[in-house]
Amino acid sequence: MTLNYIWIGFIIVAFVVALCKLILLGDTEIFTQITLSTFDSAKLGFEISIGLTGVLCLWLGLMKIGEKAGLVGLFARLASPVFSKLFPELPKSHPATGSIFMNFSANMLGLDNAATPIGLQAMQQLQELNPHRDRASNSMIMFLCINASGLTLVPITIMMYRAQFGAANPADVFLPILLSTVTATLVAIVSVCIMQKINIFQRNLLLFFGATAVFAGGLMWIFHYMSKEDVALYSTLFANILLFTIICGFLIAGFVKRLNVYDTFIEGAKEGFQTAIKIIPYLVAIFLAIGVFRASGAMDFFIDGVRVFVVAIGWDAGFVEALPTMLMKPLSGSSSRGMMLDAMNTYGADSFVGRLSCVVQGSVDTTFYVAALYYGSVAIRNMRYTIPCALLADLAGSVAAVIVTYLFFFGAS
Repeated sequence: MTLNYIWIGFIIVAFVVALCKLILLGDTEIFTQITLSTFDSAKLGFEISIGLTGVLCLWLGLMKIGEKAGLVGLFARLASPVFSKLFPELPKSHPATGSIFMNFSANMLGLDNAATPIGLQAMQQLQELNPHRDRASNSMIMFLCINASGLTLVPITIMMYRAQFGAANPADVFLPILLSTVTATLVAIVSVCIMQKINIFQRNLLLFFGATAVFAGGLMWIFHYMSKEDVALYSTLFANILLFTIICGFLIAGFVKRLNVYDTFIEGAKEGFQTAIKIIPYLVAIFLAIGVFRASGAMDFFIDGVRVFVVAIGWDAGFVEALPTMLMKPLSGSSSRGMMLDAMNTYGADSFVGRLSCVVQGSVDTTFYVAALYYGSVAIRNMRYTIPCALLADLAGSVAAVIVTYLFFFGAS
């Protein structure tokens, strides 16, 4: 029900703001702009769904091979010591555990094209275990909130954008992003654990958190001693080698198991096509609400109000110019990316605002898009406490992004 209220709220707020602009400011074009935004948003939702079709066919086809070849089951057994604590409702070595493991791994390495279809596969497998077909299960909520927290250890895309905009060191935001996104993910896990009464001080979970910290620290140490060119080169190279190794590994495993690899791929690809069709209405709906909210000027009013408040209480208002990226990130990945690029173009890639926008962009994920996409793929309508927990993680990640950017870059030109 949460998303239902938020969806209605966005549209009603947009109408009220537009009406005020018409009556008080004489803006006769505002309702025309809002109406046009509804058509643009519907088109965008459809285009994104269609754009996902090829990727979904590719990865769900490969996942079908991996599942029948036993690789997904192997990943499930590897992840079981930790996932059995975070997802206590999952049967031991269930295929969903392997899919969740691969989804998280792809997200951490910045492999979005692989992560999304694997995540949709995981959600469908979780739905098979769900006794309430239109109500999110505990496992679904944990999975989606961790996804929405946006844990990315190697923000390849952001570093590439910074290089394109002439940053002196495109990788200088790596550590701030890492600290912020880890904060968001920890808050997501802890908040869901509290809601589901899961003990976070279990030995396996503590070991997992410790291993993650060591791994992140190792990456930071390596990046510290590499040039910016080497960071961009080797991080991209490693990710692409890993991606293609996974593809080849699935095919070889299928061949060894004497599967008809081609037919198995086609079987999974058909499921990918069907999934792409099912998510169209959900994406159109969420982009409609976001589109009219932006077109009405409600977002601009809110940012201006925050700026006035921050100045009035005597705080530094330098972070306010990055608020568009911060506020749009939970709503729309493409819009927040556009805000980030606009901030770097306007203020400079190495400005405080430019860097903060990049850190925010890499700290969290698009909560409403992820919820609409994943839950829409299995027709879940009652999301329970998913959105509050995910937004709490977004808030934690954004606040952490502001704090660490002040610590690392305040006063930099």
